[in-house]
Amino acid sequence: MSLLRDAELAGAFDHASRTYDRMTSASPGYHAHLRRSARRLGLPDGGAGSRVLDLGCGTGASTRALLAAAPSATVTGVDASAGMLAQARRKNWPPGVSFVHAPVEAMTAAGVTGPYDAVFAAYLFRNVADPDAVLDVVRGLLRPGGRLAVHEYALGGHPLHRAVWSAVMGGLVVPWGRLHGDARLYAHLRRSVLDFDTADRFADRLRRAGFSGVRTLPQPGWQTGITHTFVARRR
Repeated sequence: MSLLRDAELAGAFDHASRTYDRMTSASPGYHAHLRRSARRLGLPDGGAGSRVLDLGCGTGASTRALLAAAPSATVTGVDASAGMLAQARRKNWPPGVSFVHAPVEAMTAAGVTGPYDAVFAAYLFRNVADPDAVLDVVRGLLRPGGRLAVHEYALGGHPLHRAVWSAVMGGLVVPWGRLHGDARLYAHLRRSVLDFDTADRFADRLRRAGFSGVRTLPQPGWQTGITHTFVARRR
């Protein structure tokens, strides 16, 4: 199948939004791994005085992870799916949390302005049509020396990693999507990882985009070699 992009992908997430939290909660390590990546941002003083941009925030799982790591931070979540954001907004949040409905490529036109002290992007870059263009926008919104953490399914390059991902998605996640009328979305999510950068290639993409101190950090459990945190700073 061809990958979903832009409005078509946002619409697919809209349709899946009511059952999305149930699906992710059933995935071992999903929320713990998000919290680990959020901690790897390394925000000092519990995030006090820090402005953080949460890109592709979806139903707010990444936002919750950021607050667990930096409870005093001011967090702005951005997502292209109105349905996913509606689920996020139904949850209880402290006063410093807000949400913006916009594609990340057009978020500045929607009023998202920097500078931000940190950007967190979970499961975002493999779903955008032009990752380099989005990195340009991110770099422009970060203050000099600002922190970036990307939490992403980016395979480690060994054939076993592709095999495990394909088995889990084909055996469990895609059938879940089919059962709930979201077969196209979950087939897209399966394919998007197989077609995306390996972990090494994405790290190189960050360096080419003007980020320094790039590190690739693995996640534990069955996702070892599948899910990574990429941490970097704006030069």
